Amino acid sequence: MSAGVALLLLAIFGPLGLALLSRGEGWAARVATPLLFGAMVLAAWQIVCVGFGVPSILLPAPSQIVVAFGTHLSTLGVDFVQTVLRAVLPGWAIGSAAGLLAALLLDRSAFLRRGVLPLGSLVSAMPVVGIAPIMVMWFGFDWQSKAAVVVVMTFFPMLVNALAGLESTGAMERDLMRSYGARDWQTMLKLRLPNALPFVFTALKLNSTLALIGGIVAEFFGTPIVGMGFRISTEVARMNLDVVWAEIVMAALVGSLSFAALALIERAVTFWHPSFRE
Repeated sequence: MSAGVALLLLAIFGPLGLALLSRGEGWAARVATPLLFGAMVLAAWQIVCVGFGVPSILLPAPSQIVVAFGTHLSTLGVDFVQTVLRAVLPGWAIGSAAGLLAALLLDRSAFLRRGVLPLGSLVSAMPVVGIAPIMVMWFGFDWQSKAAVVVVMTFFPMLVNALAGLESTGAMERDLMRSYGARDWQTMLKLRLPNALPFVFTALKLNSTLALIGGIVAEFFGTPIVGMGFRISTEVARMNLDVVWAEIVMAALVGSLSFAALALIERAVTFWHPSFRE
């Protein structure tokens, strides 16, 4: 796409499309509005890069990134398998499940909550650049060390959110369950745990982005010659910024799609929650 064509499309269809979509309130308008706005941003990006002759080493144009994405598709696929499927996804699942299980256990003991939660805040404040080298020394250079970094990054957000969700059940609801003769485990399964689901899904969506960031950054500190983090650091050294941006685009797509999938699952599971009522 040349700068002239992008400028023409931006000038004609951009304001008109946004004006029409801003009046709609259906799901189509809610989906189309960010898509059109993103297309306008890409068109403006193309215009600036091509029209002002911005060097590709500083900021490649979207057309260059698309070409690099298509040219290196096989390499991007291998990196996706190494980083996302082997490290990020298992680490996200293990860290989130362990955090939820720990929340269920800590909910039974106020003493443990007072002792563990400050440690959770301490670990959450640790930068990933400090955790990653330690995990590489412990678990080696392959995907296991990256998954371990992801587990550490996702454990405490789930723990804190799940505990908040379990504690959000009101006293009146608990008294009602006791008046029905419900046992503690029945109150947990039928009242407190369902009430905590919005908090759990909030942690899952937060962890989906944290896990991707942690997996990519962890690969900067030692990995086989494959992976999104390895590719970014290597291609930056080679001044192949279009390939770097192609990896960034793939990471953005993975993060956005995973967040959207979790949001859809949340809506299907917690449709009864007031936040989803029209």
